[in-house]
Amino acid sequence: MTQPSEEAPGAAAAWRSRFVSLFDRAPVALAISDAYGLILGANPAFASAWQLQPGKLEGRRLLDILTPTNERQLRRLDEALRSRRRSRYPVEVSWQVRGAARHGRVTVEPVSDPQDDVPRLLVSLTEEPGAGRSEQPPEDPADGLGPQEARILPLVAAGASGAAIAREVGLTVDGVNYHVTRLCRRLGVPNRPALVARAYVLGLLDPTAWPPRAAAAGPERP
Repeated sequence: MTQPSEEAPGAAAAWRSRFVSLFDRAPVALAISDAYGLILGANPAFASAWQLQPGKLEGRRLLDILTPTNERQLRRLDEALRSRRRSRYPVEVSWQVRGAARHGRVTVEPVSDPQDDVPRLLVSLTEEPGAGRSEQPPEDPADGLGPQEARILPLVAAGASGAAIAREVGLTVDGVNYHVTRLCRRLGVPNRPALVARAYVLGLLDPTAWPPRAAAAGPERP
C-alpha cells in the first residue's frame, strides 16, 4: 500500500491554483456565493455583465445586483436550499448596466461536500441575445401593487425590519428584499425612506390610515 506523500499539501495547493485559473478563464459567466447569496468570487465573464472588474462584485449580494422576474422559480430555489436538495435551479433575472436593462437567466447549483451544513452556490449567468437593445416601455410606477407588494409596502412604511416583514408575510428576508428592490426600481428611488415618500405621492399608500395600508384605488398588478 502506498504511503501518503508528504507533498500532498503542495499538490492540493497546485490543484487549487489550477482550478482558480480555469475559473477565471472560463468563457461562461460564473460566480460563487454562500447560501444567502453573498458573492465570494466572480470570474471576469460574470463581472463583465456589469462592465466591472471581478473584485468589485465580491461582498455584494446577488439580489442587490440581479432582480428575479419569475417569483415561482425564486420560491422553488428557496425551498430547495431549505431542504438541502442538490440540483440545478434556473431563475429568470434582469439587471441594470449604465441605465440600460438587461435580461437573462441564472442557474444556481448548490455545491460542496454532503457533510457540509451550508453549501456554497455555483451561479452561472446567461444573457438573452439582444438584451438591452430592444427595450420594453417602462412600467407605470402608479400602476397598482401586486398582492405581495400590497402587504410588504405598508410594513416598510411602518418602519418594520426586513426580518419582521419576512415573518409577517411568510417570505425569507431575501424574498422581502427582492420585492422592496423591485419597487424601488419601479418608482425610481434609491432607498426605503424615499420609496415610502414616493408611494404616498403616487397614491399607492392611503394617506389617511395608520398603521399604513395600501390604497384601494388602481388596478392590481400580478
